[in-house]
Amino acid sequence: QVQLVESGGGLAQPGGSLRLSCSAPGLSLDYYGIAWFRQAPGKEREEVACVRNGAGGTYYKDSVNGRFSLSKDKANNTVYLQMNNLKPDDTAVYLCATDYPTIKKISDSYDACFYGMNHWGEGTLVTVST
Repeated sequence: QVQLVESGGGLAQPGGSLRLSCSAPGLSLDYYGIAWFRQAPGKEREEVACVRNGAGGTYYKDSVNGRFSLSKDKANNTVYLQMNNLKPDDTAVYLCATDYPTIKKISDSYDACFYGMNHWGEGTLVTVST
């Protein structure tokens, strides 16, 4: 079984920071990728950031590039999303997902990283407001 649990959401002021966690007990980050998505009220779910398995690349949506960054804690099977310089438009439910059991993808690219995300957490709410 694959279980993903997000945490770290909450209220932040514009310009502030939050760090989200995606915990995936038993999931090897050497073999599987992790992606973050978000869904704001009245909007479609959108891609945010993705990290490939092993030594693969990290990719970001243009609107968060330079403000958000991913990191791995392989020993604890956890991926973090550091969010800086938050904006009201960042308000959304943030979800993480993994492409398990897809081990090999055809390329190391933005599209390949986000492709095949089949297992999802329940989400954590981020609110950016004064």
